[in-house]
Amino acid sequence: MKPRDRILDAAMAVFRRHGFRRSSIEQAADAAGLTRQALYHHFKSREALFRAVIERLHEDAMAAEIAAANAADKAGGSLAHILIAGVTARLTQFIASFDGSPHIEELFSEHLLQARDLYQKYAGLYAAHGAATIERVCHKQRLVLAEGMTPQRLAQCLEMAINGAKSAHPGMQPADAFVDALTTMARMLIAGAVAPLPKPLPARSAKKKSAKKTVPKKPVRQKSGGRK
Repeated sequence: MKPRDRILDAAMAVFRRHGFRRSSIEQAADAAGLTRQALYHHFKSREALFRAVIERLHEDAMAAEIAAANAADKAGGSLAHILIAGVTARLTQFIASFDGSPHIEELFSEHLLQARDLYQKYAGLYAAHGAATIERVCHKQRLVLAEGMTPQRLAQCLEMAINGAKSAHPGMQPADAFVDALTTMARMLIAGAVAPLPKPLPARSAKKKSAKKTVPKKPVRQKSGGRK
């Protein structure tokens, strides 16, 4: 294992045990089996260490989403099934990272305070991946989006649904209730946003044109009259 990965694993354990505010760089160094000076060689502060932990969480969550969405697509799932499988895998991965910590709400709150730029960066990446998935699956399954809807807009709406579920379940807890609420909202959202392409009309058989009998017009004879 690389030294950086060992440090991040140790830091995650420390943050889970003590929360962000009660954790220290010394505790992380001790958990990683390093001196404080050795850890400072990699991270200059507790905040920098926490940001690195959060960034790795996002990378792992993104990888989990992509793998789950691709698996659902390969299995022939519907658009809703594919998108929900991906989003659920992403959030489950994120939740599992802090699962069991008594400081889970604090850690998610500090995530936004200490690493808001990372949150915004990955929110954009999640939405971009969702839009690409929507576009690909719609083309593959011959689906069309409702009027005024685009893959980008639908992906953004899905991210807003996630934020809505988070507001109802702080810290995404309890996890089962959070995922269930999100799944319900996502299914309703996607169902109203897409429809199958209209089937092409069957080709019309060529109709034989009936030949119309034309009655020749009789020439009009002009009466010739002579003057008397």
